[in-house]
Amino acid sequence: MQEKLNIAVFVDYDNIEIGVKSTLRREFDVSLPLDALKERGDLVAKFAYANWGRQEGAARSMAENAVQMVQRLPSPRGDKNGGDINLALDALEMAFTHPHVNAFAIVSGDSDFIPLVNKLKEYGKTVFVVGGKAFTSTILQQNCHEFVSYESLLSEDRGQSQSQGRDRGPRPQGQVGEQQPGRDRPPGGQRMRPAPLDLAQAMPLVERALQVLERRAVQPQLGLLKSTMLQLDSAFTEKAYGANSFSDFVEKLKKADYVNVSGQGGRYIIERKGASQPERPTPKPEEALPPLRDVLETHRLEMENGVLLDDLAAWVQTEVPNFSAAAYGFQEFSEFLNYAQDKLVVRVEPDEEKGPIVYMGAEFYPPAEPERAPEPHVEEEEDEKQPIVEGQPSLLEPNPPPVKPKPVRRARKPAGSGNTADRPRRGGGGTRKKRPPEHHGPMQ
Repeated sequence: MQEKLNIAVFVDYDNIEIGVKSTLRREFDVSLPLDALKERGDLVAKFAYANWGRQEGAARSMAENAVQMVQRLPSPRGDKNGGDINLALDALEMAFTHPHVNAFAIVSGDSDFIPLVNKLKEYGKTVFVVGGKAFTSTILQQNCHEFVSYESLLSEDRGQSQSQGRDRGPRPQGQVGEQQPGRDRPPGGQRMRPAPLDLAQAMPLVERALQVLERRAVQPQLGLLKSTMLQLDSAFTEKAYGANSFSDFVEKLKKADYVNVSGQGGRYIIERKGASQPERPTPKPEEALPPLRDVLETHRLEMENGVLLDDLAAWVQTEVPNFSAAAYGFQEFSEFLNYAQDKLVVRVEPDEEKGPIVYMGAEFYPPAEPERAPEPHVEEEEDEKQPIVEGQPSLLEPNPPPVKPKPVRRARKPAGSGNTADRPRRGGGGTRKKRPPEHHGPMQ
């Protein structure tokens, strides 16, 4: 049997709140991610990090859902990452001190939590990430065990509210204005649900998951197929293809003649089609970046001060009429820009009033080349004149003539040179032996 999941939830309120408000034009409702996580396990701990003195309405919602609010004190030098550090430290402490907690859910779209996600996975914990596809880093989406998109939760909430409204019947004219504002209707107007993606775009992932199960010699049932698909792509969700559940998603694949489905009573066996099924190549997400680069280069001057996301989308639609973000696997243009931001093509800054503001990414501003250090001056050494050896060739002459020896002449010593002590002196100076006088007569 599958191990029961005890989930600890950590909410980075500042990040998720501004992301939802700027991209989805709605107020963040903490009950939506909590309800989605309850379907995956038991929620044993719930924490939210923010400066709650400025969030009175949100604090009331947190208290209603039994979420423990952790006060983040702002520092004089700014507190952009203060909540991130506290959240990461508390999550790691719980991983060490609470062994029964085997799953963690991070409600945020900040890519700074990627090291935390990787560390929790090293300790054998299951990691969920809840965030919007339009503002959550694609790297964070792909590195957790399962990514739960906030957009899909909004779709469910809207569908339930509409069905409840139909059950109640038409409202009297005097009660139209009694609807609670801020929950089902965003301040910027109701957001239209994006069109579902083509089922053909999901087939590469389905085919790969079925091949994995075939190699394991395991029957590809519904639950096992979905868990394998999430293992291969944690950002997969059947709601992106217009299905309310995974069984509905498989039914759509069957009707489109993509897979063979057998069995009944909820125990379906899914098998992939044979080689007779024609392959439908789908464009890859990176293939959508060149048209965007061309548009950014054309409007480089306007992009210097940042433009609204809707304005950039209009430019792309005008200059590239055949461009469609859905053809590359993105439900909305904002999701495509989020992917382009991770590729350093654009930089998206959220704004609560205007919406996302797009700038040109670091790709268009390459770092300056470092200054080259001056090369050390090396003095050239003059080659010494090589002696000419008799009988050996040289650079000047291949066979130089033999050098004739010069006659050695004794140099005359000049007068007054040399050692005066060894040379007899004429005249007065020096000691000189006198010869005895010669006697020519008879000795007397």
